[in-house]
Amino acid sequence: MADNNKKKRSLKAFLQNKLKSRSTRHGAMSLGFAALAVAAAILLNVIAGLLSDRFPGMKADFTANQAYALSDDTMEYIRHMDKDVALHIIADESTFTGGGRYFVQAKNLLDKMVSASDGKFTYDFVDTTENPAFTRNYPNIDWSQRDKAGVITCGNQYRALSIDDCFTYDTDYYQQNQQYVWTGTTIEQAVVKGALYVTDDNKVQVAMLTGEGEDKDEYSALSSLLTDNAYEVKETSLVTDGLDESFAAAVMFAPHTDISEKAAGVLRTWLENGGKYGKTLIVMPTSQALNIQTPNLNALLSEWGMAVNEGYVYETNTHYVWGRDLFEFIVEYTDYYFDTLTNVNVPVAAEHVHGVTIKDSSTAHAILQTTDQAGIMPVDAGSDFSPTDNLAGEPVAVAAEGVKSGVEESSRVVVFSGSAMFDQSVLAYPSFNNSTFFINMLNTIADKDDNTVVIQTKSLETPTLGAPSVATTNVILIVFVFVIPIAVLAVAVVLWARRRNR
Repeated sequence: MADNNKKKRSLKAFLQNKLKSRSTRHGAMSLGFAALAVAAAILLNVIAGLLSDRFPGMKADFTANQAYALSDDTMEYIRHMDKDVALHIIADESTFTGGGRYFVQAKNLLDKMVSASDGKFTYDFVDTTENPAFTRNYPNIDWSQRDKAGVITCGNQYRALSIDDCFTYDTDYYQQNQQYVWTGTTIEQAVVKGALYVTDDNKVQVAMLTGEGEDKDEYSALSSLLTDNAYEVKETSLVTDGLDESFAAAVMFAPHTDISEKAAGVLRTWLENGGKYGKTLIVMPTSQALNIQTPNLNALLSEWGMAVNEGYVYETNTHYVWGRDLFEFIVEYTDYYFDTLTNVNVPVAAEHVHGVTIKDSSTAHAILQTTDQAGIMPVDAGSDFSPTDNLAGEPVAVAAEGVKSGVEESSRVVVFSGSAMFDQSVLAYPSFNNSTFFINMLNTIADKDDNTVVIQTKSLETPTLGAPSVATTNVILIVFVFVIPIAVLAVAVVLWARRRNR
């Protein structure tokens, strides 16, 4: 019994001495600091998560192509919104985000737009199966088409956003299987374009002229570009509908036949506008080799100091050639509609254009032109034609305008000498300035604020440093919240044990 008491007293004394020892105190302090560090790391992760949920703008984007970040154009527009805009997404939230990573990405971008807008932009989710009365609030939308992604509104104005407006997908696969394989999101651009449209109370009306064999599929891209930039576009036949003074501009896109004398008369009367002028006619001859004879249209253009060539322009300066042959090239700006462009270093592309001859320099002038190393291939050129055979020796105008002025305003006839300059593929290509130049020109003529916004599709396919998917996000969560803190704690324990055994 005495031995047991003695052993207990010895053990107690040993523990007291050990606890008072320098190595034990240092080890305990190290362990304490490690525990505090782990607790701080976990607390910091929790706080950061709560703050990022409460304030979406705080979320950092480490993807290589900034797939989760708003573009500079969007930020500039959203921050300066002066009207309340609301987006109603046609789905419940779980169904929308359950559509895959691009839908999660789209919601993330919308959250950032809300945060940047200072309350001017909001969005919500609407399940039309539970709330069928919602569609009755927007009678001008064709709800029979099951392609609606949402409705964007401002006051009494509204516009539908389609699936095609907000997302990109593999069209070939969809046509074969009637199923979507998503490849990116364009919801950022769709929202900004929609907001531009619904916040504009005084839309400029543009007539898309029909009746001369125009193909709607050919001019649909240009029509969409105009609508996206808050122009009100209406199809109009010169012969059956006429052209009233409510239209500020009219576009003749790739006519396959000549206009009639009656139609030419309608255009002359409209351009003169009772002596007030203030109208703009934009003519885009077809790029197709149809060998169309257009004496009535030619006569009208001649009155405005211009003539469209029958041949095709080519460029021999290889630094300007961008396509498969010399007929696809970039052009140079002139002094017109140039200084207000956002980025003058981005070129306008031309392909299969006819060129414009300036017949009266007091009335007309070039607005886009080639280098002085270009030429025009005649329509009857043989197979032995060489590019050196018909060089112009001076810049060739590929776009020009004739101007006639009244007391207060001027009317214009603008010619872009090939409709291919405004094909869908060219307008959408980020390395070309065709869409921006066209809208900038029309905004300038119409004295309209330049709100041109071009935002590229955001894809997650680019190699990233961040978390492009839910699975990867979960891995990062586990690593930073659990693995790293446990590893730090384990290292602290090992260090303490080693010091204890010294």
